[in-house]
Amino acid sequence: MAMTRRGRLSSIVGIVVIVGAVAVGALALGGKGPGGLVDRFVHKNPPRCPLTGQIAPGGAVPNRPALAVKVENLPESRPQTGLNDADIVFEEPVEAGITRFIAVYQCSSASRIEPVRSARMEDADVVRQFGHALFAHAGGVPKVTDRLHAAHLVDLNFIKYASDFLRDPSRLAPHNLYTSTSGLWKHAPKKDGPPPVLFTYNRDKPTTARRVAWVHLPFSDYSDVYWRWSQKSAVWLRYHGTVPHTLSDGSQVRAKNVVVQVVKVTLSQITDVNGVNSPFAHVVGHGKAYVFRNGRMIVGRWSRSGLNETTTFTDRQGTVIPLMPGNTWVELYPSDHKVTFGS
Repeated sequence: MAMTRRGRLSSIVGIVVIVGAVAVGALALGGKGPGGLVDRFVHKNPPRCPLTGQIAPGGAVPNRPALAVKVENLPESRPQTGLNDADIVFEEPVEAGITRFIAVYQCSSASRIEPVRSARMEDADVVRQFGHALFAHAGGVPKVTDRLHAAHLVDLNFIKYASDFLRDPSRLAPHNLYTSTSGLWKHAPKKDGPPPVLFTYNRDKPTTARRVAWVHLPFSDYSDVYWRWSQKSAVWLRYHGTVPHTLSDGSQVRAKNVVVQVVKVTLSQITDVNGVNSPFAHVVGHGKAYVFRNGRMIVGRWSRSGLNETTTFTDRQGTVIPLMPGNTWVELYPSDHKVTFGS
C-alpha cells in the first residue's frame, strides 16, 4: 500500500523522536565525559594522530607530512628545546659514545627546536618509515646526504635553507642553531599528507606484564640514560645518571612509552673532525625489544623486512605490542650493551 504524505511525515517525526531519546538517555548514563555513551554514539571513531594514537587536535589530523629534526645531545648542548613537543623521538649512538636525537613532529608543533646538528648514515633509514617526510639537519658528509636523497626525503639542509634557521647568541657555536616547525613545514609538498601509522595503540593496561619502576641504558658516560616511572604523572621521566634531563623551559623530558630497540651497531668508514669513525645502527632486520608503558615492561622482538617497510614490535607470542596513546621515545640501543631494569 502506498504511504500518504501525512504518513511519511509521521514516520520522519518518529525517527527524530527515537534518535533524540537515544541521545537524552545517553546523557543520563554519563555521556558528558570522554568515552561516555553520547561520545561513542555520535563520535564512534574520532580522527587520531598517526604518530601518537591520540585524538587529533580540533577534530582533524593536520594535512601535512612528518617533520624530523636532528637534535644534539652532547653535554655542552643541553638543555635542549622542543623535545617534549615531538610525537616520537629516536635516540641513536654517534661518535665517541655520544648520542643524538631525531625528533619527529606531525600532529604536534614546536615554536623552537634547539640545537640542530648534522645528519648521520642511519637517519635516512629511520625517517623513511614516515613516507615522504621532511628532514631538517645542519648538513652532513656527501655519503650521508646522498643517502638522504636516495630515500626520497625532503632534505631541509641548513646549508641550503639557512633562512629557516637562526643562531642563539647566548649559546656557544655550534651548539646554538635552532629552528621551528612552522618555518620548516612551509616547504612540504602540497600533495603530501599525513604519514603512515607506525605503532598500534590502546589504553588497556598490560596487567600480565612485569611491573618496572626504572630502566638503565648506559650508552656511555656522556649518555648514561635512565628512565623512571612516575606513578603520579603516569609518564616515564628521563635522567642522565641521577640528574633529571631538563629542557630549556625547566620541564623534564617525559614519555608515555619508551621502546628499546636493540640493534647491531658497526663502524662505518666515515670519520668526524677528530678522526673518530662514525657508528652505523642497523635498523632493518630483527632483534630484541623492550616496551615500557604504564609502569610495566613487555619483552619481545622488532622486525623490519626492508627500507620501505615500517618496524613491527611483537611480544613472545608474536602478537603486536600496543602502546599507550601519547608520545614515544625509541632507543636504538647497541646489542653489545646491557639493558637493566628494576622495580
